[in-house]
Amino acid sequence: MSTTTAELAHLFRALKAPAAARSLPKLAERARAEEWSYERFAEALLASEVASRGASGGELRIRAARFPARKTLEEFDFSFARSLKKAAVLHLAQLDFLHARENIVLLGPPGTGKSHLAIAIGIRACLAGQRVAFATATEWVARLAEAQRQGILAGEIARLGRIPLLVVDEVGYIPFDPAAANLIFQLVSARYERASMIVTSNKPFSGWGEIFGDEVVAAAMIDRLVHHAEILSLKGDSYRLRDKDVATRPRPALIDEG
Repeated sequence: MSTTTAELAHLFRALKAPAAARSLPKLAERARAEEWSYERFAEALLASEVASRGASGGELRIRAARFPARKTLEEFDFSFARSLKKAAVLHLAQLDFLHARENIVLLGPPGTGKSHLAIAIGIRACLAGQRVAFATATEWVARLAEAQRQGILAGEIARLGRIPLLVVDEVGYIPFDPAAANLIFQLVSARYERASMIVTSNKPFSGWGEIFGDEVVAAAMIDRLVHHAEILSLKGDSYRLRDKDVATRPRPALIDEG
């Protein structure tokens, strides 16, 4: 190992820049061949380290978010979800809504891709350097109820308020009792115009009074969510059955009662 190589290895270790160290030989060779300026070479070398750190941090944030599965927008079948405008979804994936502290509400029947989109946008946020927390509505209620039992509900809601994006999945699959509805209302209210949420529900807003057991609470919840929000309605058959030909499934034989 030459003196220069040894010194470079020492400097990279001191800077904790292993990706730049790995990129150095090929980048140096290319820089000499293409006669790069010193500035361009330095930029390329530093960019390799920044990209590596961003990817590593993104993976840590994805694991911390506790998504139930890994879903991407590239995997989403927009040809099946015809009610969706692809351009609108891709615009949301640019994450301007996060910087504006706006919400996304995804409404539609079970299986139409709401959770897939919520996860995919959440993963985009993680890779862009934003912290995200994912849970179903019932899981959020259980978490907040435990904090309330321990007498730390206010602190827990304040801590969650420092996370730029919360995903509340599956609102409406299980109706809430008054105590649970109040916990969700407190969570939504605390984030109003302060931080973003993605909420998915299998019920239209007209059915939220039934979900929360109180039309007044439901109306207040909806008001806080949609005041600054993008609302997407997903319609049609189950997205999970898109690869199955439902029309050709065998039908049960008719019983001759004659």
